[in-house]
Amino acid sequence: MDIFVVVLQAVVVIGAIVMGVRTGGLGLGLWGVVGTAILVFGFQLPPGSIPIDAFFIIIAVITASSAMQAAGGIDYLVAIASKIIQANPKRLTYVAPLVAFVFTLLAGTSNIYFALIPIIYETAYRNGQRPERALASSTVTSALGITSSPVSAAMAAYLVLMDGTGYGLPQILAITIPAAVVACIVTSLVQQRLGKELVDDPVFRKRVADGAVEVPAVLKDRYAVATGAVATGSGGAGAPSSGGADASGRPAPAGSDAADARPARIEHPVPKGGATSAWIFLSGTFLIVLFGLFSGLRPSFPNEDGDLEPIGMATIIEMVMFTVALAIILVRKVKPSSVVDQPLLKAGFVAAVALFGIAWMADTFISANEETIIAPLGDFIEQQPILLAVALFVVAGLTTSQSATTNTLVPIALAAGLAPGVITAMWPSLVGVWLFPANGSQIAAVETDLTGSTKLTQVPVWHSFTIPMLVSWVSVVAAGLLMQLIIPV
Repeated sequence: MDIFVVVLQAVVVIGAIVMGVRTGGLGLGLWGVVGTAILVFGFQLPPGSIPIDAFFIIIAVITASSAMQAAGGIDYLVAIASKIIQANPKRLTYVAPLVAFVFTLLAGTSNIYFALIPIIYETAYRNGQRPERALASSTVTSALGITSSPVSAAMAAYLVLMDGTGYGLPQILAITIPAAVVACIVTSLVQQRLGKELVDDPVFRKRVADGAVEVPAVLKDRYAVATGAVATGSGGAGAPSSGGADASGRPAPAGSDAADARPARIEHPVPKGGATSAWIFLSGTFLIVLFGLFSGLRPSFPNEDGDLEPIGMATIIEMVMFTVALAIILVRKVKPSSVVDQPLLKAGFVAAVALFGIAWMADTFISANEETIIAPLGDFIEQQPILLAVALFVVAGLTTSQSATTNTLVPIALAAGLAPGVITAMWPSLVGVWLFPANGSQIAAVETDLTGSTKLTQVPVWHSFTIPMLVSWVSVVAAGLLMQLIIPV
């Protein structure tokens, strides 16, 4: 009878997650709270721990990020990323994924990647490369930046869960960052060899024939030879130019002098003071890492046993990030009302509510069923640790929330007695968020690529992002498991 009741409770948990995913946005968190209410009132389970620290870390970080966005700091970071990407067009498939990873790491949000998508596409297209290679791999590796960033929502949740295990921010970053860099390189190596060259791609040829896209200037001769006809590139509505760009960075009209010249760079304007706000934010990030590396820098207070203990990193992150937000507002004279209107703040609030609801529901269910489910499941994971990576990957794909997945599965792994280093090595399996094409970055990349090389299919789990996602997953976990062997606790 107990097993039957636990199964019913599990159905409530899974059902709330499924309904939350279907509702989208705030729905994931709100359905999580409803699921918690059903468990408490319907099954008489004691409410689990409310993820207060993780919730307020996200609010603090996203407030600072939104202040930076309002002051033009995001534009400044994008401008730097744009210059790096366009300076290495021949190595685009290797450079773009690393840039997407690093800048997501620095900003603590993959929203910064949206601004890079058209830059990556235009750089690939103008230089006659298959855009899918750089776009798909960069989209995937941007997610690796989340589990490597000291100021991401997922890291906020993970730090709270790992408190007391001996694994703090320095140990976590010492595993996730090198492992992610390895994954970026391996993914690029594989991705560079996937798909036909642009001139040989039948989808691209059909789009050229239909006038939806033009042949870039650097490929016109090769295209004429490959097709046996001179490409006139009549161009359709919204089609990019045949290669060059005008002084503003917009595609130049076909037949113009600019179209035959070397592709001009796309300029990303930076508002006055954008650089200052970005450096204030990055300074705050540096301070957080510094406090994490050297616990002696943190104020210490007596604990329950009377021993001095430094304040936790959750408190440090909240203090530093809220201070960073205020510093940006004062230094750059940003109106507080404009900070509230930023897209990043809205996205961050949705993430915080999702974390709140799902984490609360998961803790309520897990805490009440430790002997019935968690202990046997923990034994199973302890015997087959690699299953944690699979579970993280699949649940992240189903929920499309890295922080909610973290709060759902990491407590189970800890209860199973799995080593913190092993858990940390497998944690970047959250790259599974790309399993289904349900993310804005994927859709934006597909829609931006007018050549048709980046695509979705009728099979939901098979698309342009599938192979780079799987390669990144395997390589980041493998590299992480090796790194954790040399990280002292």
